[in-house]
Amino acid sequence: MTRSATTSDMSNAPAHFHSLDGVNAAIITCTRCPRLVAYREEVARVKRRAFREQAYWGRPLPGWGDPGARLWIVGLAPAAHGGNRTGRVFTGDRSGDFLYAALYRAGFANQPLATSLDDGLQLNDCYISAAVRCAPPDNKPLPEEFEHCQPYLMADLHLLRHMRAILALGKIAFDSTLRVLSDAGLSVPAPRPLFGHGLAYRIGPYELIASYHPSQRNTQTGLLTAGMMDRVMAQVRLEIGD
Repeated sequence: MTRSATTSDMSNAPAHFHSLDGVNAAIITCTRCPRLVAYREEVARVKRRAFREQAYWGRPLPGWGDPGARLWIVGLAPAAHGGNRTGRVFTGDRSGDFLYAALYRAGFANQPLATSLDDGLQLNDCYISAAVRCAPPDNKPLPEEFEHCQPYLMADLHLLRHMRAILALGKIAFDSTLRVLSDAGLSVPAPRPLFGHGLAYRIGPYELIASYHPSQRNTQTGLLTAGMMDRVMAQVRLEIGD
């Protein structure tokens, strides 16, 4: 596969991160948010009964995937007994079951299941990050917690040098992505882009595509169906090419 690099004004990007591995090493050891540190560690200590015999990750979650990806997926935050347990975003929970099955159908993943760090899953042409890297109580990060994590999101944006499309999962991830694009020096359209499933906006060299979050609530109620997700993946494919 031939990938053409994209360029943009990243003058505000965090220059002290020189690689995705460096970003992820900093994320894993981050303790900037006392509330999140206490919660993620308490969840890892108490555990859910079904996972009582498992060792929980209990730390912030790094991004993961193909460093040369043309697709960047931005989610909200790890699930308490999903990513916070397994150590990988969207892994070990119903949201991940839905998302990785869609990525597999679209050719971005080598298998449809994500259960653990050693499950053999690989991403092709896709990288996944989260707006907040620790599991938050009630799935609701505080404004200052988003702010503390923003340099990591900015670093991922800066270092994914071949990226052409961004898929934001849910309104909060969409808003966080708009914020980091603006802070990176890119011109965000006015009026400010509205969130809606399948809506897409050209921002600098990137196509920002919105999707409902693949939460269990959204998928079980039919707000987000497999067909709807497949159509968004088709939009991504149209944007980045084969």
